[in-house]
Amino acid sequence: MKTLNKKRIMITRPDHQSGDLKTKLEGLGAEVFGVPVVQIGPPPDLGALQTALKNLPNYDWLVLTSVNGVEAVRLQVEALGLPRNFVAERKLAAIGPATAKAMAEAFRAPDLVPDEFVSEAIASQMPDVRGVKFLLARADLARKDLADTLRSRGAVVDEVAAYRIVRAADVDLPDEAPDAITLTSAEIARATHDMLQRKGKIQWMSETSIICIGPITAAAVRELGFEPAAVAAQYDEPGLITALVELFGKEAAHA
Repeated sequence: MKTLNKKRIMITRPDHQSGDLKTKLEGLGAEVFGVPVVQIGPPPDLGALQTALKNLPNYDWLVLTSVNGVEAVRLQVEALGLPRNFVAERKLAAIGPATAKAMAEAFRAPDLVPDEFVSEAIASQMPDVRGVKFLLARADLARKDLADTLRSRGAVVDEVAAYRIVRAADVDLPDEAPDAITLTSAEIARATHDMLQRKGKIQWMSETSIICIGPITAAAVRELGFEPAAVAAQYDEPGLITALVELFGKEAAHA
């Protein structure tokens, strides 16, 4: 028997990132609805990112915290005509296995991938950063925790927007409330909440099982006044799927 047999699951991440998750969930028997509440676009002004990349030799570390960040940097390195080793010669840090894999394919394997898949974990795994120069190329809405922590310990940190998170103007919802909604970032959680409110479906946030990819996303859901049904123990796509399977497995066992 398939572990997610006939469960109706709504995934909310951008179109270009939802394919693998949709395929894996369908393989477990789920009926999947793609509702991309945000999309990824370039920042309004690429000048800051391009200038930072031209000046990469001035930095000790380049930190990329998402697959989107890796792709944005790769595209601009190519657009500027910079050689691949211009990036590869820096020390590289990535958050999570998916970002690490993308970095290895685009440039080389990262020097640091923290055990915990949150950005501030990078700082905790660097014992002494006094005077060390970091370039953080991230989303325009990225949290400031990593930069603040590094600066408080004496590091020199430059942050640039590598890409922009844009809320979808409109989306098509399933006719009925799904059994679960997956949320993969704090901004996606907020965008999903606001979209459901506009559509007159805000009750889905309490009637549907909300599955969060990690504690930061879960905290955003709680700030909105709702409680996640499950939070992935491993903060990535496989962890999200495991959380779904475990949740509905428990429900089936108690039925």
